[in-house]
Order: sequence, then C-alpha cells, then structure tokens
Amino acid sequence: MQIRKHLETLGLKVEDRITGFTGIVSSISFDLDGCVQGLITPPVSKDGKTGDSFWVDLNRLKVKDRSPVMPIPTFDFGNTPKDLGGPEIKPIKT
Repeated sequence: MQIRKHLETLGLKVEDRITGFTGIVSSISFDLDGCVQGLITPPVSKDGKTGDSFWVDLNRLKVKDRSPVMPIPTFDFGNTPKDLGGPEIKPIKT
C-alpha cells in the first residue's frame, strides 16, 4: 500500500484539476470504501478571512510546489499522546 506516498502530500501546495481550487493539503483521509482524500485548505485572504476547506480525491490533485509548508509528522508507531504527557508538550522535530 502507498500510505507513506499519500501522507507525503501533507503540506504541499496543490490545485484540484477539476475545479481549479488551490490550497495546502492539511489532512489526509483513508475512507472505508478505499478512497484516499486530502483536505485542501485555501490561503487566508488579504483581509484576514479564512475560506472553506474541501475534501478532494488525491488523484484529482496537481502538485504546484513539492516543498511542504512545514515538516510533516513521521506518524511512527510508539508513543501515544497519553505517553507524551498531553497537549502542553510540543511535538519533537526529527
């Protein structure tokens, strides 16, 4: 399975080939029916307002920039949030 490949789209600037909607992939969903989707979050407007995000099948997306806007988590199995002491502890860069 190509889970790592799908997760590597997190943080990339993309465009939906069908609608032309652009933004950053901010979440990935692996659905029960086998569909893999990305949540596309648009940039903040000049007046500081946030637009609606949309779920789109990953195969509809065209990557506009291969450099993620921030490092993506490793999602390695191991410590759980409970083991890390809660939300007051910041993620560790690896």
